[in-house]
Amino acid sequence: MVTWKKLKTDLSINQEEQNAIELEKDLIRTMVAIREEKGLTQTQLAEMCNVTQPVIARMESSVHSPQIDSLLKILTPLGYTLQIVPMDKKFGA
Repeated sequence: MVTWKKLKTDLSINQEEQNAIELEKDLIRTMVAIREEKGLTQTQLAEMCNVTQPVIARMESSVHSPQIDSLLKILTPLGYTLQIVPMDKKFGA
């Protein structure tokens, strides 16, 4: 089994790309946590957002990078939005 560290090295992912990956992972983890806190299944969330359950599953499993319009389509019925805020020292900004 290939580890993330090995794959990252093989792909020559630079720090900027790594930061983007981490931000996306954090966003997706947060979306999953919100869905679970609200007691919703993927199917229930999909119905609320007028998408199919596989769309939610693909987003939650990071199969594809979500588009902004897709994120908003899912976040809005949950009562959330996206906001641009300064990055903390986590990424050396």
